[in-house]
Amino acid sequence: MRLNIIALTSTAGLLWGGAMLFTVLSNLMWPPYGQAFLELAASIYPGYHAGPTIGQVITGTLYGFVDGAIAGFLFGWIYNMVSKCCPGKTV
Repeated sequence: MRLNIIALTSTAGLLWGGAMLFTVLSNLMWPPYGQAFLELAASIYPGYHAGPTIGQVITGTLYGFVDGAIAGFLFGWIYNMVSKCCPGKTV
């Protein structure tokens, strides 16, 4: 079985971008919420700072979407390559 790489890329991007958006917005409402996670994201994503501004919400969400999309693409591509080389038994 092969994976649809475009669908997996879009899904992973939306999932990780949504997680970043949820965490950043929650941090704006309740400042200690997710602070350690946002500081970790700030250490990975250049230009993103775990600050309470709308610009940082947009920046974090975009970085999360792109990061998730790249991870989804790589996972799907590697899965399809391995499944082509090493087909398993069907149950």
